[in-house]
Amino acid sequence: MRRIFIPFIFTLILSVLSISTALAQVQTRIRIIEASNVGSNIDSSLRDVTGQISSLFSFSSYRLLKEETVTLQKDQPVSIPVHPGRSLELTLIKQRGEGAEVRVKIKREGSDVLNTQVRLTPGRTVSIGGPKHREGTILIALALL
Repeated sequence: MRRIFIPFIFTLILSVLSISTALAQVQTRIRIIEASNVGSNIDSSLRDVTGQISSLFSFSSYRLLKEETVTLQKDQPVSIPVHPGRSLELTLIKQRGEGAEVRVKIKREGSDVLNTQVRLTPGRTVSIGGPKHREGTILIALALL
């Protein structure tokens, strides 16, 4: 009986650990947007966030430069190129219910320009103003999927 019980407990513990590891990940949509006051075009793929970003930033034109979906795992940084010499680094800090706390870093040539923490919740987008780009500014929009 004891021979069967110990492997059973060991297997049970491994199962619980693998489930908790699988749960400690979130799908995140990243959109890199060029915002400017040149023209008044709004990229049709941004219609779902135009109201929010236009209330935060005073630009007349928004163009999607890049969109990626990444899986964030606890304490595992994911880096995405944003602009020549600049990158975005996201790290899942903690999951709470349906939401997640994520560390956001914008790096220029390897050095942190921005280091902040945001709370992402389903159905909401977090927007961050970034570096200058051509005649406008880069905006970063983050959302849980």
